[in-house]
Amino acid sequence: MIDIQHAEPRHRTGWERLWRQNIIQFGAPDMPDDVIDGLWQRILDPDHPMQAWLALDDTQSNDDQSVIGLAHLIIHPHTFTLRNVAYLEDFWVSPDHRSRGIGGLMMAALQEQAKQNNWLRLYWLTASDNHGAQRLYDRLAKRVDSVLYKIDVV
Repeated sequence: MIDIQHAEPRHRTGWERLWRQNIIQFGAPDMPDDVIDGLWQRILDPDHPMQAWLALDDTQSNDDQSVIGLAHLIIHPHTFTLRNVAYLEDFWVSPDHRSRGIGGLMMAALQEQAKQNNWLRLYWLTASDNHGAQRLYDRLAKRVDSVLYKIDVV
């Protein structure tokens, strides 16, 4: 059975294994360990706006192998309402566990968290060539036609 829950200290090894898969896929394979450590500390800090939600396979015997999906949220204010919104910064399911409905389970759990916490919206971006993710997202959400601009300040 798959359980979706907030990250806990015991999930560090499994979370990091998936996070490293994700950063390799999305162009940051040389992310320094201190950045990964800092990200984990943010996730565990209840006063930080970042959260991590994990998909756990309870048929696995150890915490490392039980983590099969991750979602990083950043909760923040919105200018059109006094309610917070949640930006889904990262969403990753282990390639070995894809096409089993885990992404849909995770998105349903995130929507439930949004309702419980009275967030106005859950939103995210995805690459225009990430067709696998878009198939899932098109079933679950309304696609918004926007153009992203960014300035990386080094």
